[in-house]
Amino acid sequence: MISPEATLPAAAQRRGAVGAPGRRGSPLRRAQYTAAYALMAPALALFTVAFVIPIGYSVWLSVFGRRSGSGGAYAAREEQFVGLGNYLDVLADPTFWESLLRLAVFSVLLVPLMMVTSILLALLLDLPRARLGAFSRTAIFLPYGVPSVIAALMWGFLYVPEISPVHQLASGVGVELPALLTGDWIYVALVNVVLWGGIGFNTVIIYTSLQSLPREQIDAARIDGCGEARIARYVKLPHVVPATVLTGLFAMIGALQIYSEPTMLATLANGIHSTFFPLMRVYRDAYAHDDLNTAAAGSILLALATVVLSLLVLGGRQLAARRAER
Repeated sequence: MISPEATLPAAAQRRGAVGAPGRRGSPLRRAQYTAAYALMAPALALFTVAFVIPIGYSVWLSVFGRRSGSGGAYAAREEQFVGLGNYLDVLADPTFWESLLRLAVFSVLLVPLMMVTSILLALLLDLPRARLGAFSRTAIFLPYGVPSVIAALMWGFLYVPEISPVHQLASGVGVELPALLTGDWIYVALVNVVLWGGIGFNTVIIYTSLQSLPREQIDAARIDGCGEARIARYVKLPHVVPATVLTGLFAMIGALQIYSEPTMLATLANGIHSTFFPLMRVYRDAYAHDDLNTAAAGSILLALATVVLSLLVLGGRQLAARRAER
């Protein structure tokens, strides 16, 4: 009786003797894993140095506190383990909750406006009658490359009535513009700065998603008599839902991390103080009060809130997708 191995080609028998390329533990597979890890090593090392170690150090700082040692009022302050004491101090501080409330108002104003504007601009760029497409895309994306500090200084110059050319021109024609650096108008001023700088990135992402839409579907809709508005509503918008969720998530995270814009405008607006937003409060604790432990606890609480909100957004997206499939 002829064995099955005898019917195999000689090359296959030799491969089986040394281990098939696709089998776990074969020399070729081990070499592939080694090469993959070697290529990933620089990125993993950079990620560890830039993210993992700072996060771990912040967590370590947040559970320690500087307390006076023995010796009375003149005793040196020593690092002592306080557990969740710093977190409880932050949560018991009214300024922390006030800053969160202001951050919530700012985010509610910014994120929907940014997403609606980005979607409209992407749809306009995708119109077949659109002219100067490359120039328009570059012009929309260009403000994203301007640093937030420079953008805040530039808009601050336009906000101050005494030096703003916009206010001077409006006064010349008898129009009185509101002072955007006073009262609740501060939110409008901040939203405008962030919107101007971030809308280009979201527009490009959504426009790129539109380019992956098969043109046959759009042509079929036109043949059926659909205009551009109906095509946008029933063909293009459902296609860009994943990109919209992604950019919306980025916009929300960016809103929660706002710091540079209000800090730069604080020199021009009396209403913006050191605890106006949570990250400004963290900076105050770390550098003005020399309390790195409380600052670390506040930053970790804000990071946890960001993670929770991100998971809620992604979970809501998955739930909506499942309901649509049913």
